Amino acid sequence: MPETIYHDLNQAVSTGVLVRCHGLETRYHPHAELLCYINYFGPTGTFKDGLAEGMIRLAEEAGALLPGQPVVEIGHGSFAAALTLAGYRTGHPVTLVLPATAPEPRRKQLAALGAKLVLANSFDGRRGCEEKVTMVVKTQQAYYVNHCENDLNPEYHRRVTGPALLAACGNRLDRLVVGVGSGGTITGCGEYIKAWTNGVQVIGVEPSESRVLSGGPAMRHALEGIGLGFVPENYNPYIVDSILPVTTGDGKKFAGEALLCDGIAACPASGAVIGAALETAMDPANAGKRVIAIVGGCMKY
Repeated sequence: MPETIYHDLNQAVSTGVLVRCHGLETRYHPHAELLCYINYFGPTGTFKDGLAEGMIRLAEEAGALLPGQPVVEIGHGSFAAALTLAGYRTGHPVTLVLPATAPEPRRKQLAALGAKLVLANSFDGRRGCEEKVTMVVKTQQAYYVNHCENDLNPEYHRRVTGPALLAACGNRLDRLVVGVGSGGTITGCGEYIKAWTNGVQVIGVEPSESRVLSGGPAMRHALEGIGLGFVPENYNPYIVDSILPVTTGDGKKFAGEALLCDGIAACPASGAVIGAALETAMDPANAGKRVIAIVGGCMKY
C-alpha cells in the first residue's frame, strides 16, 4: 500500500469529520436530520490551530508577512495559544498583548509555549491593548494579526473549512449552524456555501446573556469562544439568515448530552451550537431537512 505521510500535523487535522448524531436524535426525536461537523483535532483542541497557521501562510502568500517577521495579537484565549504554536513552527516570534487581569496560570501557559507577553492596563479595556499593539508594531516591526478584523480569517474558511464541509456532506445540507466569535467561520463558510448551493440557511449562535448581534448590550457569560461583546468587523450579517441565543447553562447541558449520547466532547460554546442545531431540527418547518452544526472546540476530560 502507498504511504500516507503528511507534511505536518496541521495538514492532517485541518479538515473535520461529519458525524450523524444518532444519540441525540433518539433522545429528542427531531423532525430533521442532525449532524455535527467536528473540527477540533489540533493541539489546542480547537479549529483555531488550522486557522492560526492558515492566516500566517496567507499573509506570507500576500507579501504582508515577511520571513522571520514577528507577529502580535491581542488576547489570551485559544487563538492566542494556537497562534503562538503556529508562529513557532513557521519562524515568526509571537507577542501577545493581554490585560493585566489575565489569570496568572494562563500567562504561564502561554509563556511556556514561547509567547512574549505584554500587559495592558485593565482599566483602559481594548483601547489600552490596541495602544500596546501599536507600540509593539513600531518597536519590533511586527505584523498585527488582528483576527477579528483581518479578512484572512474568513478567507481561510472560504478556502478550507467551507469546501471541506461541502465535500464531507456531498453538497447535501439545508441549515448550517455556527457559533459567532470573531465572525470568520460564519462569514467564510456562509459565503462559500451560499455561493455553491441553493436554499441553505445560515444560522448564527450567540449567548443569551450577551445578545450583541441581535442589538442587545454586552454582558458577562461563560461560553468562551463566542459572544466577544462587540460585533466583529469580520462578521457579514448579509449571509446570516437568523440568530439563535443560547444560555450558558444550555451550552453546558448540551455539551454534556453530546458526550453521553454521541461521544462528542464539545466545549460549552460548541454545546451551545449543538443545542441551537437541535432546536432548529426540532422545528416542524424543517421536517426532512439536514441540519449541520460546526463544532470547533473540544472539552478535554
